[in-house]
Amino acid sequence: MHRQLDEKTYVSGQIHPDEVQTLKELGVTLIVNNRPDNEDVGQPEGEDIEAAAKAAGIDYRHVPIARGMGPSDVEAMREAIHSAGDGKLFAFCRSGNRSTLAWAIARSEDGVSREELDRCASQAGFDLGPVAHLLRD
Repeated sequence: MHRQLDEKTYVSGQIHPDEVQTLKELGVTLIVNNRPDNEDVGQPEGEDIEAAAKAAGIDYRHVPIARGMGPSDVEAMREAIHSAGDGKLFAFCRSGNRSTLAWAIARSEDGVSREELDRCASQAGFDLGPVAHLLRD
């Protein structure tokens, strides 16, 4: 089940290729996969989701976040958010948490207030506590 963070961003846990068409119907123009391949048994390969995205006319980025989030992960997420343009971005990981944390740091670097980011994340059921020290006030 996808959760909406802001007017342009959805997050969720793992998706499967057959769910991509539904994302297109939501106005998603870019899918960001924040899971490393083979993180869990039975997880679809990123290339299969990428193929489904391309077939649906949706851009795809693989920004795997494993064992902590680094500056390059945040920068890649920030660039993805910007490249979605007027469309919507859909990011996923195992639960949606990593995607939400990366979104929050990236948006903070764009000047979005910590209060606004906390509000958006909380409404979607996420806690920004693990990255609070990286968010601007």
